[in-house]
Amino acid sequence: MISEVQLPLSISIRTKRIVLQTPEDDDRPVYLSGNFNEWATQDFRFKMKKIEHGKYEFHFPEGPEFEGELVYKFTKGDWSEVEIDRYGNRTPNRQWNDDKPVKFEKVFKWRKNWLPYRPSQLPQIQLISEEFEIPQLNKTRKIWALLPHDYSTSDEHYPVLYLHDAQNLFNENAQYGNWQIDKKLAVMSDYGIGKIIVIAVEHGEKERLIEYNVGKTLLGKGNGKQYIRFITDTLKPFVDKTFRTKTEREFTGMGGSSMGGLLSVFSGLIYPEVFGKLMVFSPSLWVLPKIKLGFLDFFEPQETRIYLYAGGDESETMVNHVTKLRNRLLKRESLKGKMKVHLSINELGKHNESYWSDEFPKAIEWLFFNNKPE
Repeated sequence: MISEVQLPLSISIRTKRIVLQTPEDDDRPVYLSGNFNEWATQDFRFKMKKIEHGKYEFHFPEGPEFEGELVYKFTKGDWSEVEIDRYGNRTPNRQWNDDKPVKFEKVFKWRKNWLPYRPSQLPQIQLISEEFEIPQLNKTRKIWALLPHDYSTSDEHYPVLYLHDAQNLFNENAQYGNWQIDKKLAVMSDYGIGKIIVIAVEHGEKERLIEYNVGKTLLGKGNGKQYIRFITDTLKPFVDKTFRTKTEREFTGMGGSSMGGLLSVFSGLIYPEVFGKLMVFSPSLWVLPKIKLGFLDFFEPQETRIYLYAGGDESETMVNHVTKLRNRLLKRESLKGKMKVHLSINELGKHNESYWSDEFPKAIEWLFFNNKPE
């Protein structure tokens, strides 16, 4: 007697099957992202099965959503790791609109952390001033503007992100490496999700800790509140007057790492009428282990998006501190319904520019743009 072959419940002999070959393969899994799952990346329902090195397949389950035209791309987990052609360029969306049961596809290369990039898409980098006056601190500072690559030939207005520690953002000669935000913005621009103005403010070298320290902490008394007022009262008005910006709070963000991350937290919480987006990487919460949020009850809360990142290999307390901050913000009665917090944890992440560089485009995308490719 011949026994029946049991097929997995999610697979039918009538379903469509994709077979993918890729000469450039690695240990990262391959996912399908398309019009059948709202272009979600790293959707485990659409993770392809690895048959052998460089070869994958996927059986679509039965359902009306898979019967019409399928539009999709292959990724290694998210848009920073999407397929590219043999020359490193973006690929058009793939389409499957025939009745054949099997579709054979080929991916030549994959992005890794949004790279490689096209030089023509690099942002226009302008030095705003070698000595921009900070009247709140009676000092001057070097400040840069990174404008979209086509800024001079367009009439668009753009969201603005203010970033601290400009020395480490795009300087190839930075002592500890840099975030490569210019290159990341170039690739994001290619995908229509990077049209943003970045204002990069250099730190005060030996005075950095004092300037980024808000109030009284384990580091002593800082000048962080005056520095934040400089951004809100002096620099932002200048930027809005000088460049084509979207001035409203929902298009204005503040971001940084370490002490710059902690400063960004306070910037958004003290001035919610100015900043609607906060990019907070590895904040130095250890200097304020018992951070008090009671002052928030005196402010009219407005909808704010916060992207929190922490690395598991930074310190014994980093992930715990950041997780507690997220929970406290979400539980705060005065902020309910107004605070959206995305927590990203890299268990292998260290406290350095390389890991913040990895996180930068993901944070930009979540804070300012949607996840769908053009």
